Amino acid sequence: MTTTVAAMVKDFQLRLLFIPLLGMLIPVVSGIISYEKYSTVQEIISNCYFILTSFIIWGGCNWIHMRVRPLVRKSQGPFFKILSISVLSALYGAAAGGSLTMIWFRISNDVFAWNKFFAFIAFTTMAVLVFTLVYEILFLSKERELDTKIVEELDRERVQAEMDVLHNELDPHFIFNALNTLNHLILASPETAHLFNSRLSQVYKYVLINKSKELVSLSKELEFIESYFFLLQVRHENKLIFELDAKESTTRKVMMPPCALQAVVENAIKHNEFSVENPLMIRVSLNGDFIKVSNNIRPKPYLADSTKIGLRNLNSRYQMVCNKNIVIENEGSDFLVKLPLISNI
Repeated sequence: MTTTVAAMVKDFQLRLLFIPLLGMLIPVVSGIISYEKYSTVQEIISNCYFILTSFIIWGGCNWIHMRVRPLVRKSQGPFFKILSISVLSALYGAAAGGSLTMIWFRISNDVFAWNKFFAFIAFTTMAVLVFTLVYEILFLSKERELDTKIVEELDRERVQAEMDVLHNELDPHFIFNALNTLNHLILASPETAHLFNSRLSQVYKYVLINKSKELVSLSKELEFIESYFFLLQVRHENKLIFELDAKESTTRKVMMPPCALQAVVENAIKHNEFSVENPLMIRVSLNGDFIKVSNNIRPKPYLADSTKIGLRNLNSRYQMVCNKNIVIENEGSDFLVKLPLISNI
């Protein structure tokens, strides 16, 4: 990760500005250059020499920064890392600056003086420490940014994995019974069998197309649930009654998770008894920011063969997609599930 961070820290502007600036400023401040002793050409050469000195010190300190950071374990903390890099950079800056200054005194017209020599090393070391801290701030900010992106990516992958599991759990479980029903209809009523087969293909086409999607339009979901309910009515020989009250103009403006209505309908069928004399009434209607699915309650006298995760999984899908919860109300005679609608804006 350190290599990646190093690539992200673009210091070209810093080097372009401060290497020449420090190369010209520190010699003047420390007094090791007396410009009155030089011609214009010599002054230019002098500045070039100390700009080169600045470049060598900057490059060496940058190399130390890149090599030392990966060697320091995270368990040792940021203070130890900064201290180690600062000490090594300062020692290198003092040594390189001192050596190049000694060379300067030998080839220049300036007279060597210890006070000027130590002043140059002091200013150089100070500059090294300041820019070491600047670089460390840049590195830490980039590391935090990179860590945040990694965490966000891992979180997205986790959520997607959870969504995939939930979608797989929500696939239709009635295929076996539907095929048995179709087999019977082929012999008893070929026309109904043809219509049943057509609706069955529409249902599974919808499931396959929208299985990996987080949201679909409410109008498409309502079209799907009508086809799905037709299959249920044929299979259960009209022991189910389905009522839909939704305005087309409204349904085009909102979204919801695919197969959400199917999950609620399945829950009602699994937990209730119904017959021709006492059919199960399932109503779907719009109510403000929710779509309501209600059914009359006729509980089975035995425990329903259910994984008991249908509505819980549906609620988890809503939380992951829009951070909302479904609302479940048991009114005694009716069981009501309110599914939040998501604005398509």
